[in-house]
Amino acid sequence: MRMPFTIEEFRDLVRMLEEKPEWRADLRRLVLTDELLSLPEQVAELRVYSERRFQELAEAQARTEAKVAELADAQARTEAKMAELAEAQVRTEVGLIALTEAQARTEAQLSTLSTQVAGLTQSVHTLTDWVGDLKGITTEIEYRTKARAYFGRLLRRPHVLSPEELTSLLDDAVEAGVLPEDYADDIALADIVLRGKHKHDGTDVYLLVEVSWGVGPTDIERAARRAARLAQLGTPVIPAVAGRRLTAEVAELARTKQVWQIMDGYTLAPEPPI
Repeated sequence: MRMPFTIEEFRDLVRMLEEKPEWRADLRRLVLTDELLSLPEQVAELRVYSERRFQELAEAQARTEAKVAELADAQARTEAKMAELAEAQVRTEVGLIALTEAQARTEAQLSTLSTQVAGLTQSVHTLTDWVGDLKGITTEIEYRTKARAYFGRLLRRPHVLSPEELTSLLDDAVEAGVLPEDYADDIALADIVLRGKHKHDGTDVYLLVEVSWGVGPTDIERAARRAARLAQLGTPVIPAVAGRRLTAEVAELARTKQVWQIMDGYTLAPEPPI
């Protein structure tokens, strides 16, 4: 039977292990399990793995930090861009307000201008009417004062009746019952009434003339109507229009109504001639 291992023996064993280091490996194989014996190697491998893993994590951390920095830069650029857009929007809104105000001013100016143009147009129309009236008066005066020159192809010894002479003639006809009052009033409005001898047969005739710068259909109608009414006094009456110009349509109406055309420089008889 083996005796218990004493302290002295243990101390002797420790001293021998210190003197014989190569025995230590044998002792470890006897004392320790395989798992414990492989533990230093596992720890070394774990250390290598841990260091490698730490290095990978450090690199990943560095990449993450770089990515975060990129995102931060991108966010900063985005915020700067948004600030620019906000400023641009403000400028746009200010511009739109200014444009709206300018448009309102323009519309107000256009309204004022439109009113002024309307007033000017009315003034032009009024002036045109005045000029037309003045031309008509001037033309009538010219035909009155130059009766021999303009009406000499129709009458010999033409005499333009004065307003007093025409009034006396018409009043006598009304009092005699030869002419209705309204007919006399209408004839009195004729521009020129002349008395003379017919150029072809020497008979006494009247020449009733409606004068206008631009002869129109109304002038033709008046001349024909007033001449027919004046003819009720028993003396033949030649209806005529006088002026500076007339259209082809008006000339055709004059021929239809048997009205002479005494225009600037020529005298045109209706067809068939009177």
